[in-house]
Amino acid sequence: MYWQTSRRRLALHHTLVMAILNVTPDSFSDGGKFVELDAAIRQAEKLAAEGADIIDVGGESTRPGGLPVSLDDELARVTPVIEAIAKRVDIPISIDTTKSVVAREAIHAGAEVVNDISGLRFDPDIARVAAETGAGLVLMHSRGTFETMHSEPPAHDAINDVIEVFASSIQQATGAGVSEPQIAVDIGIGFSKTLDQNLELLANLDKIRNAFPQFPMIVGTSRKSFLGKILGGAQPTDRLSGSIATAIIAAANGANIVRVHDVKEAVEALKTAEAVNRRRIQ
Repeated sequence: MYWQTSRRRLALHHTLVMAILNVTPDSFSDGGKFVELDAAIRQAEKLAAEGADIIDVGGESTRPGGLPVSLDDELARVTPVIEAIAKRVDIPISIDTTKSVVAREAIHAGAEVVNDISGLRFDPDIARVAAETGAGLVLMHSRGTFETMHSEPPAHDAINDVIEVFASSIQQATGAGVSEPQIAVDIGIGFSKTLDQNLELLANLDKIRNAFPQFPMIVGTSRKSFLGKILGGAQPTDRLSGSIATAIIAAANGANIVRVHDVKEAVEALKTAEAVNRRRIQ
């Protein structure tokens, strides 16, 4: 399996690490840390040095209670950062956005993947941007509007709902001209899902993997609130152990890419798990 971006073909022989770089003042665990260009560049270089395979740049927080930002503000946050880090690191850059204009400008600045948490629901033209530029396209499962996606009543059957939404989003993308090798899917941990549903999706990821065997699957659990509930109310920066444990479980159950804040720890944990798995007796 591979994932085609606008600039390269990413082999998926092992689990890749997508590093989170939020250039926002209000993200739930690192808001405000990388809003200045120099700080964002230093962090990107650090993430690359620690072994990140992809850097995912976001300029609009999707935390619970987060508010949409204007098009101009989002562009001002992400395009200078993407342009600068594209000159300094030779790994794919992803733009985390739900706006087609931001997606197009980010690709012009050096991004080669569009990560859409709405799965094309908020701005269907994102598919057209991906088709015209050849960018990789992440279709995430979520429910509701930007304002309600964390408070939307969860589906009765989370696994089947994810499968149905993926099928619809993929059909929409390919109908707009996006080729299948460009598409990856993300189960959307934490978005309109109960604690039990998040755990159910992770434990049964193979069922979703088997429904979409040709598409790379991304799982992002890093520092999310369901881990805080499991860990007795731990704050986001104190959820490293849970983040790493769930990343390893996701990889074991079929994830091709894990989206994380703590790259060094994730890379080392995955390397260790993969070394053990290579010794499995068939």
